[in-house]
Amino acid sequence: MKSIVPVLWLLLAAPLLAEERPNFVIIMADDLGYSDVSCYRAADAETANNYQTPRIDQLAAEGLRLTDYHSNGPVCSPTRAALVTGRYQQRSGIDGVINADPKVNRDTGLAAEETTFADVLSAAGYRTAIFGKWHLGYEVKFNPVHQGFELFRGYVSGNVDYFSHRDRMGISDWWHNTDLKPEAGYTTHLITRHALEFIRSQRDQPFCLYVAHESVHSPFQGPGDSAIRLGEGEADRTGDKIKRDIPTVYAEMVQAMDTGVGEIVDLLRELQLERKTLVVFISDNGAMNKGNNHPLRGFKGSVWEGGHRVPGIAWQPGKIKPGVSDETVLSMDWFPTMVDLAGAEFHSDKPLDGVSLAGLLYEQRPLAERTLYWRFGQQWAVRRGDWKLISTGPRGKPELYHLGEDISETRDRAADQSALAEELEQQYGAWSAELLLVEPGIEAPIEN
Repeated sequence: MKSIVPVLWLLLAAPLLAEERPNFVIIMADDLGYSDVSCYRAADAETANNYQTPRIDQLAAEGLRLTDYHSNGPVCSPTRAALVTGRYQQRSGIDGVINADPKVNRDTGLAAEETTFADVLSAAGYRTAIFGKWHLGYEVKFNPVHQGFELFRGYVSGNVDYFSHRDRMGISDWWHNTDLKPEAGYTTHLITRHALEFIRSQRDQPFCLYVAHESVHSPFQGPGDSAIRLGEGEADRTGDKIKRDIPTVYAEMVQAMDTGVGEIVDLLRELQLERKTLVVFISDNGAMNKGNNHPLRGFKGSVWEGGHRVPGIAWQPGKIKPGVSDETVLSMDWFPTMVDLAGAEFHSDKPLDGVSLAGLLYEQRPLAERTLYWRFGQQWAVRRGDWKLISTGPRGKPELYHLGEDISETRDRAADQSALAEELEQQYGAWSAELLLVEPGIEAPIEN
C-alpha cells in the first residue's frame, strides 16, 4: 500500500475488539434514479412494466431508508471521488466526467496524494477490494490498487458493453488489478460473483468491499442480450444497435442488480456476518431520461434534485433499527463514518468535508445543521436546511426553493426571501473561491 506523509492513521488508545469492528459493503448503483427503486416510488410514479426491486426493498425495510440522500455530483466521476476521499470532489480536481476518448488528456485521475477510505481501513487491518466501475483515471497509475484497494476486478471507464466489456471507444476494459484480463459474462453477474467470492474468503477478518455496479448505465443490455461493441471503431454511442424496447431492458438491468444485492445479503446471513456488517446501498447520481426520478425535477447532469437526490439505504440487522430518516446525507459522509466505526483516527493536512453518520445510524441522533454545495460546469446549488438556492447558468438569476414544501422545485421563492437568497449566494461564492484553488478536472459529455 502507498505511504503518505504527513498523513497518519492512529488506532484509538483503547481499540475496539476485532469482532466489534464492522465489515463494510458499499454497493453503488450507476445512474439509478430516485423512483427506480420500488420502495422509493410514489403511487403516482409511472415506471415501465411497474417492475419491483424486492431485495433492495428488503434492505430498506430491515434498515434505515434515507429519503434525503444525495450524490455529491450529478455525474459519475465527481461522486466517486467524493465517496472514496470523504471530501468535495473539487478538492481532488475531479469536477467533471473523466473522458474515455484517447484524444482527450488521459493524464487525469485521482492523485496518489489523495487518501481514500481504503487507505485508512487497510492501515487499520481491513482487507479491501473493489469490483466493478472505478472511473477515477484511465492510466495504470490511477488504478485502485494504488489507492488502498488490495484487489480490483472491473473497468476503469465510465461504462462498458455488458458482454464484451469494451468502453464507448471500443477499447477492451476489464482488469484484474493492473492487468487487462478479459472475463466472459454479464457485467452485473461478474461483479456480484466476485463480491461473493471475496466475502467468503475474508469471513474471518474485517473487510471493506466496494461493489460498484454498472447497472443501470447505458448501453442498455439485459442478461439475455449479446455484445454490441465488438472492437475498436465499432463503439455504440447512441444505442441505435439495441433493437429491444428500452424500458423493458431497463427493468431487466435493475432487477439483475437487485438479485445480486439479495445474493450478498443471503451470503452474509449464511456466514452469520449480518450483525457484523454494515451494508450501504446508494447511487452515483440521478437517472437519465430513460429512468425515473419522480417526483424530482431534472435528470443526470443537472443540479436540480433529480440529478443528485438518489436512493440511500443503510442495513445492519440488530444494530441499525428499521426506519426512515429525512436527514440530509451525502456520498462524502461514508468515509468518516467507516473510519469512526472501524476505530481508526484520521489525521491529515487535507481535512474531510463529510461527517460521521454513526450517531444517526445507530442512535437515531440528528446531524448538526450544515451548508452543503453542488457544482457541475456552470451550474451550482447550495443547501441549508430545507432551503436550496440553485443556478443553472450565468444568464439567469439564482432561484430559491423550500424543499420541505416543494420537493419538485416548482415555486421560486427568491423574490419573497431575497435576504436569504443573497446570504446563500454569498456562502456559495466563499466556498467556490476556496475550492477552486484546485484546478478542476475535465468536463466531458454526461453519457460517459
